[in-house]
Amino acid sequence: MDGKLVLGILNGDDIGHEIVPAAVEVTRAAAARTGLEIDWRPMPIGRSALDTHGSTLPEGTMEALSGMDGFILGPIGHQAYPKVAGAINPHPIMRKHFGLFANIRPTRSYPGLGAIHDGVDLVIVRENNEGFQPDRNVVAGSGEFRPTEDVTISVRVITRAGSSRVARAAFEIARQRRKRLTVVHKNTVFKLGCGMFVEECHRVAKEFPDVTVDEVIVDTMAMRLIRDPQSFDVVVTTNMFGDILSDEAAGLVGGLGMAPGLCIGEGALAMAQATHGSAPDIAGKGIANPFAMIESTRMMIEWLGHDRGIAKAVDTASLMQQAIVAALADPATRTQDIRGTGGTADMTRGIVAAIEAGRSHAAA
Repeated sequence: MDGKLVLGILNGDDIGHEIVPAAVEVTRAAAARTGLEIDWRPMPIGRSALDTHGSTLPEGTMEALSGMDGFILGPIGHQAYPKVAGAINPHPIMRKHFGLFANIRPTRSYPGLGAIHDGVDLVIVRENNEGFQPDRNVVAGSGEFRPTEDVTISVRVITRAGSSRVARAAFEIARQRRKRLTVVHKNTVFKLGCGMFVEECHRVAKEFPDVTVDEVIVDTMAMRLIRDPQSFDVVVTTNMFGDILSDEAAGLVGGLGMAPGLCIGEGALAMAQATHGSAPDIAGKGIANPFAMIESTRMMIEWLGHDRGIAKAVDTASLMQQAIVAALADPATRTQDIRGTGGTADMTRGIVAAIEAGRSHAAA
């Protein structure tokens, strides 16, 4: 089936204004080769939207996004927002509003980039909308509060529905890969919370008899990511554990510039969001690594292609992947954080050049 994708462009803050345009440029080049039609729609968000629209999440943005197939969300530097009305952190709101309960975070080592281990190729599937994060675990107010000056209480929310649906997403990914799934938890201490999460993972496992399942306690998992990351394929875990472990995994293969992410969930909307922050200290210098944002966008194109049966989208993602690997092999088209001599524009140009030199999938 052929079809058109409608995708939003939300630059975010700081280096987002450099790496999101890079991701769009690369995707445009690949889509031109395969004949995929994409209707790109820029949308205001973040500090620039606060300055121009009076809100970091302007009225009408959510409604407009709901009519699209997906969107690219650049990094959000919400910690630097002024303490004024309208200066809110938009991405947790977007995740909850669109039911994006699964955060897919792959980690892969590439030659020559300074990876601590070779042969790393794993995916952490992180539950996205509950857990300890106070902006996601209550419908109103906050899941973190201070009843006295000297006491702070944080509430962790685990539900059967939330656990079951993220487990199912992880099993689906494992089935497409090496058919191995690791459930990471701490039910030795959180007997009810993590216990429920593990119960639901095993309940869903009955629907996937072809996938081998094992369990690892989270502190042991932190150690094993350093010692033997090659032994893992797909990992599923709760929100905060997944947030921490995926950053640790990124450190194995070159840092957060090598840490892409895709948010999926209820409905057919997908959000490409690299897992790193907005890096205001290097914004505007042309040295930010665009890999994570480009790869996040590639993952979104691939997911939408499979979800909608759009062969050209799948081919576009494949062409992007080949070109990304080719560019990463050349120090001149790598940024300095991954042992390269180039900058943001050099990596972008290198990937686009590899796309244009590659085989067209238009007739595939």
